[in-house]
Amino acid sequence: MRRISVDIGGTFTDCFLVWDDARVEAKALTTHHNLSEGFLAALSTAAAELGEETDDVLAGVESVRYATTLGTNALIQRSGPKLGLITTLGYEHTITLGRGLQYGDGLTDLEKSDLPGADRPIPLIDPEHIVGVRERIDHAGEVVVPADREDIRAAVQRLVEQGVRGFVVVLLHSVMNPEHEDLVEQVVLEEYPGSYLGAFPIVCSHDVSLKKGEYTRSMSAILDAYLHREMQHGLRSLERALRERGYRRPMQIVHNSGGMSQLNRTHALQTIHAGPVAGLNAAEQVSDELDIDELITVDMGGTSFDIGLVTGGGIRFYEFDPIVDRWRVQIPMVSMVALGAGGGSIARYDSTHASIEVGPDSAGSDPGPACFDMGGRLPTVTDADLVLGYLDPDYYHGGKLKLNRRRAEQAFANRLGKPLGISGQEAAAQVRKIVDNNMAQGIFKEVALKGYDPRKFTILAYGGNGPTHACGFAEDLGVQRVLVPRNSAIFSAVGAGNMDQLHIHERSVYLSLYEALSQSLFTDYEVLNGHIDELRERGRKDIVRQGHAPESVQFRVEFDMRYGDQLQLTSMIVPFDRFTSARQVLDMIKRYHASYGDRFGEGTQTPETGIKVNQIRVVAFVPLEKVTFRGDEGAAGSSVATAGTGGDQHGGDGGTALATAPARLAKGTRQAWFDGAFAETQVYDYDALGPDDVIDGPALVEAPHTTFVVNPGWRLSQLDSYFIEMRRTA
Repeated sequence: MRRISVDIGGTFTDCFLVWDDARVEAKALTTHHNLSEGFLAALSTAAAELGEETDDVLAGVESVRYATTLGTNALIQRSGPKLGLITTLGYEHTITLGRGLQYGDGLTDLEKSDLPGADRPIPLIDPEHIVGVRERIDHAGEVVVPADREDIRAAVQRLVEQGVRGFVVVLLHSVMNPEHEDLVEQVVLEEYPGSYLGAFPIVCSHDVSLKKGEYTRSMSAILDAYLHREMQHGLRSLERALRERGYRRPMQIVHNSGGMSQLNRTHALQTIHAGPVAGLNAAEQVSDELDIDELITVDMGGTSFDIGLVTGGGIRFYEFDPIVDRWRVQIPMVSMVALGAGGGSIARYDSTHASIEVGPDSAGSDPGPACFDMGGRLPTVTDADLVLGYLDPDYYHGGKLKLNRRRAEQAFANRLGKPLGISGQEAAAQVRKIVDNNMAQGIFKEVALKGYDPRKFTILAYGGNGPTHACGFAEDLGVQRVLVPRNSAIFSAVGAGNMDQLHIHERSVYLSLYEALSQSLFTDYEVLNGHIDELRERGRKDIVRQGHAPESVQFRVEFDMRYGDQLQLTSMIVPFDRFTSARQVLDMIKRYHASYGDRFGEGTQTPETGIKVNQIRVVAFVPLEKVTFRGDEGAAGSSVATAGTGGDQHGGDGGTALATAPARLAKGTRQAWFDGAFAETQVYDYDALGPDDVIDGPALVEAPHTTFVVNPGWRLSQLDSYFIEMRRTA
């Protein structure tokens, strides 16, 4: 196996290179002006570690898998093209009116507490560039008013004269019958062919989403078109750079749906938040290989803190109408919550409340935290970790990035210490406490709202800063056990490399498996099977177009179900290929009843209100060879994995005596902040850690790309050669 997987974050670009039996991790600062520079810098570091030339590696790998932030950057900078919207006459104001709470979407909890004072997002399409055409298709897909070519041609001409650089087509009920949207696209291409329009996108809403919901479908198509140019230019330039260096295969792009696809089969909207989803994908594999059904995944990088949930049983949580920036959209996105609590999150003095605020804005990689000594002057979480003694200024990023402790101390003293009347060190301690508490609250909210008790879960912590803060937010949550993968700093890149070729297609339906008024079961199997077959065929074609044999394609069918008209939807895996009997319908009802009771408490089910299916989702995928997280030479770490029990190998109850770590692990000591004061703290070498070694806190364990902070009352040990376990002992 030879493959490259890359995850680009706000601060670092992470690279994971699999080269036969070798597993190499590398990092480089993200180059926001040209992402390919950071990509190639990280890859060059990995290739050098193998003793290979970068061009030889690119020529020899089977695939390059890429999780990008291009779309996120385009939204932040509002750098998309001028777009025109063609919609049904009379519905030109849909996106400006939005939904009832539309202008609250994407705001922080604090901002939502004052919605009357909140600002609506600036529209991505100017109202002057929205035109209506005479046509109408009803809710069942029947043509009521035929579309007129001349009317469409006039509308397109008006937009072109206004200088638009892309077209979005959203017509009423096109998910039931796309005939009129296809006609609009045909007219545009006839009047202004590719030689005239060049790379200007024409995006029809039914190509992006087959779900009902006029506003969210409109925003899905608009965002996809808005991001198209930035994605095309950025990824095509990267693809050219790779080809110039010897890579000849199609580039694979990670999707936020939990899979990946070739560049030419990727919608721009599918790349938003793809990096964190890649990490969650790896966590699902960890759950399966270690037989742990309840995992909270936390990815603390330089910019954000991403929270996910793995509950086993093959169930994956999706956002049904996720928010991207300030807009709700209709793509099947794996459920992740992002907080502004990364290493680069900026700490500020709040004069109104005489307190400290941390995040959500980040210093990023340029200029970065004050300690990076690249021009940043504002204190960040990384600066706090340095001031408190947790980070070695000479060993950050494996010693490749020297940190300036004096600048970090000045930032805290001047920006926070003086207005609060405390020392810079005390201000840094407050920042760390605040950010750990913010992360704990974010985790609790995410887990509790899905009906689970976080105290029953194990935390899987990764990202460059995950092991540094894991004990802190785990204590606040009451979680007793934390697992950290050996290459935690690039874990999402590992997940990107392990993704399957996968496409998701879904459709809105309104089916009652159990009709409460008539007390009858669903019997129209032909209609249900027709929907499933249609979505299966779409998925099959998508994957076959990418060179896979039709017989290699596998499918998973999911229903989004609810009781009556409640808002809560639950995703259920369907164990049947086709529905042919009432027994199968009853089986689905029983599965849903049991799942709902497990999550929200037995007795909360309300079958007397009816049981409905609102969405049908078909996941088409081809399982690809994966790097395992334990076992033998296939392990994702650079060393060979050995068998582990998955249990508490070294005790872990409150009465266990403190263990003495072997002297060979010791690197020295330094002053670090624990229990409200600095204390001389032992520092250990992560690379020397063996399977029988135990380290009790307080302690620091230094790895090339992260530092483990072991709080008092916690114990660190090696679960196997790939996972580190931190367990609470007091």
